[in-house]
Amino acid sequence: MQAPVPAHIIDKGIPTTGLLAQVLVAKYQDHLPLYRQEHIFGRAGLALPRSTLASLVGQCGVQLQPLVNALKAVMLNSAVLHADETPVAMLKPGNQKTHRAYIWTDCTTPYDALQAVVFDFAEGRGGQHVRGFLGLDKNAGKDGWHGKLVCDNFSGYKACASWA
Repeated sequence: MQAPVPAHIIDKGIPTTGLLAQVLVAKYQDHLPLYRQEHIFGRAGLALPRSTLASLVGQCGVQLQPLVNALKAVMLNSAVLHADETPVAMLKPGNQKTHRAYIWTDCTTPYDALQAVVFDFAEGRGGQHVRGFLGLDKNAGKDGWHGKLVCDNFSGYKACASWA
């Protein structure tokens, strides 16, 4: 009789949790692009194309989404949050040109028991992204977050003050 195989992060996938952790830490913590990781794995005799690595990163992102949602829910219990947006270049598939997209950052203060950051990607800079994160969208029918938002002078944040 054979013992059951432990569950994989990617269902029926070959990559182990160690490989997935290595790729994600190298990409996001060590700022090592996937093309460089492809070369590093190649030198070690392991053929892992960049497209495969990108697919693994995307699949891990899907698997980690419930954790992000839970972290966001805990953060929204904080009385004070910090928010900012950073422009990034985004390549449109098939277009061969980049356009400006944004990484939205929301975090707790250094004085909170839970020090956390949630990053959210959006193709635009509209205030609806802030309202969506904070649950202040009147169309959603939710009460939303109540507290103090530390941010810059961007008008998208100012619009939240009248919604809360």
